[in-house]
Amino acid sequence: MIVSHIHEIGIGVKRLMEEAAKDVPIAVAAGLEDGEVGTSFDAILEAIEALPAETIYAFYDLGSAKMNLEMASEMSEKTIHIFDTALVESAYTAATLLQIDAEESVILEQLIALKIK
Repeated sequence: MIVSHIHEIGIGVKRLMEEAAKDVPIAVAAGLEDGEVGTSFDAILEAIEALPAETIYAFYDLGSAKMNLEMASEMSEKTIHIFDTALVESAYTAATLLQIDAEESVILEQLIALKIK
């Protein structure tokens, strides 16, 4: 899942992920409904619930996106891993690992290594 303040960033990262992971469902909650810069709690929660997976790997661009993502994750019964990592690199890594059916422990290990310090 991608959460970004800019619609085009979210869609662009999704497009890149789909090149390596055509079978992995990817949700995007990016920008505001009116096209302005920002994130929407409602859009994030809707995207979470629309994903078929019970475990979601979530990536974001800026702090308030993280805040909305955390609040939305508290409203969902799904397991949501939120990563403080470089958005593009970590989302792409997760997608490629999911595409090859890597175990969750392997995915988490690889993503934790990308954590922003």
